[in-house]
Amino acid sequence: MPLIDVKAQYAPLIPKIKAVVDEVLEGGQFVFGPNVAAFEEEAAAYLRVGQTVSVGNGTDAIVLVLNALEIGAGDEVVCPAFTFYATAEAIARVGATPVFADIDPRTLNLDAESVATRITPRTKAIMPVHLFGRPAPLEDLSQLGLPLVEDAAQAFGSPDIARVGVASTFSFYPTKNLFALGDGGLVALNDEELAERIRMLRFHGSKEKRTFEYIGTNSRLDEIQAAILRVFLRELDEWTSRRREAARRYEELGLGEACEIPEDQPGHVYHLFVCRSPHRDEIRAALTAAHIGNAQYYLPPLHLQPALRYLGYREGDLPETERAARENFSVPLWAGITLEQQERVVETVQATLGVRA
Repeated sequence: MPLIDVKAQYAPLIPKIKAVVDEVLEGGQFVFGPNVAAFEEEAAAYLRVGQTVSVGNGTDAIVLVLNALEIGAGDEVVCPAFTFYATAEAIARVGATPVFADIDPRTLNLDAESVATRITPRTKAIMPVHLFGRPAPLEDLSQLGLPLVEDAAQAFGSPDIARVGVASTFSFYPTKNLFALGDGGLVALNDEELAERIRMLRFHGSKEKRTFEYIGTNSRLDEIQAAILRVFLRELDEWTSRRREAARRYEELGLGEACEIPEDQPGHVYHLFVCRSPHRDEIRAALTAAHIGNAQYYLPPLHLQPALRYLGYREGDLPETERAARENFSVPLWAGITLEQQERVVETVQATLGVRA
């Protein structure tokens, strides 16, 4: 059993996928075509924002927002260390300094009180991550008086995001809730001027190919991926409902008797189902032996990663982050996982720890 069965989600849609890909091939326009424009409009309507700008991937989405906000050398951006490397990498790529705050042990998202202690005169933005599909505490963070750049790579489909931040960034990597069959990314925002700057930055800093107003990059969503994303976007609400149903089943089946399971909240879209236990390694070994997909995340956490050693963090600086990295593990969840598959997961975890033996 895989951790995420991507093919199980898209297999019923293969006829539709083939049809839209054939249309693109017949049309002969592969970059900045009608599907890209249509997807941007449909995504904006879905997210209830004024503008979206499609880009090549989720990392570029963050970099382009920071560039458009003119955040760079000498500036600081506060973010979590319990997240994928791209969050801090994007900050470093624009020449700014990632400043790590600790997390709430219940939600694994940024702790607003910890963030407040990291703010200095050089802080230009806060970058919350909606980790594993759970919305970060945007209202609390917004009270700190700094722009919020939401890393929403794991949370497309949540109704509780893209409301407060100056921009929200998304990834369409194939394991995400809304995914492409390749790479892709998106910026969602309500500022037309900022959106136009990002559109230029994604295409070498130009509105067209003759006049270049910024030092930009080349980061574009292609027409085939946009056509596929349009098909998948129509399925997203159903997929999200099935993810949330699967999360409830894990609780009903008693997984929480053997380990700490995610606390539900409105807007949680369960990109991953991440549990915690001091016996994490023992549980993972049993799952692996039973051929059940599983994973651990962000160990070492970002503040202890070799590439970011220059920032000067040491073990013990972010205790909740470090404890979460030691204890977390994920179990299979996708839109369409069956009751029988989930029963097998729960039985394996319970048997490992002698629960209901």
